Amino acid sequence: MIKESIKRKFIVTSFALLVFVLTLSFPRTKESTGVTSIAYQSGSTSPIYLLDESNYVARMNMHIDGNSPIDEARNRIETLTIGSKLANYIPTLFEPILPENTKILTIDLQDTTLKINFSKELLSIPKGLEEKMLECLVYSLTEIEGVKGIILFVEGNILEKLPNSDKSLPPLLTRDIGINKTYELSSIKNVSKTTIYYIAKTNQTSYYVPVTVLENNDKDKIEIIIEHLKSLPSEKTNLMSYLNASTELSNYEILESQVLLSFSNLLYEGLAAENILEEVKYSIALSIEDSLNVESVVFLNT
Repeated sequence: MIKESIKRKFIVTSFALLVFVLTLSFPRTKESTGVTSIAYQSGSTSPIYLLDESNYVARMNMHIDGNSPIDEARNRIETLTIGSKLANYIPTLFEPILPENTKILTIDLQDTTLKINFSKELLSIPKGLEEKMLECLVYSLTEIEGVKGIILFVEGNILEKLPNSDKSLPPLLTRDIGINKTYELSSIKNVSKTTIYYIAKTNQTSYYVPVTVLENNDKDKIEIIIEHLKSLPSEKTNLMSYLNASTELSNYEILESQVLLSFSNLLYEGLAAENILEEVKYSIALSIEDSLNVESVVFLNT
């Protein structure tokens, strides 16, 4: 009986070992699929700037693939091009802006400047969308790590003017050009240029719209940002800010690449959802980072 028991155990153990070895020799479909999925999603999730239904240049996060800054730039430009394959992935309510059939002839990154030579189709942009096209390109491409500005060429010639309005352009285009610009000027003195990130909501979709305000204001940019976010844009829009109108900025410190903020009271009131507070903080942080060219904003408890 003992011998038979040992014999049975030996057979069972041997069979289990054989099954284990055979299992290792076959592809593991589920794990392979999972790895592929993760690898695809590990492509950078980054903001890209597109036209929304209100004709604003809006900030929207998308998966942008690219093994190098040049590859990522190509994919971003294709996403911004009407009728392209990548433009099909743009979320509903948003649109690409570069004219259909616009091609990249050459593209090169020198230091922090991206030089792009486009085909002549780029010049067929409608007059009313010329500046918005530049804003989409500049803001989308400067989201790439290491890219600070771009130089545009068309068929080998540097783009010195907008094709329809003949408005002169600087050779190097950076975020200093502004975005969704509004002008509140009464004189040429004490002119400030500050970019404010407002929240837009359409059909349950929430996203951010940057607005560059040019006005007569001699206050510090951080004070200007808080001042604007405590009120709404002067014109009737779907843009909003949840920053509490009674909020007071008690103190702030501007370091080399960081800003520290302290507020004397609640940033918002009447809306208890935690995501509202996050939206308020994000609006403030994006506005400060863009306007002061810093890397981070820290909110201190008081």
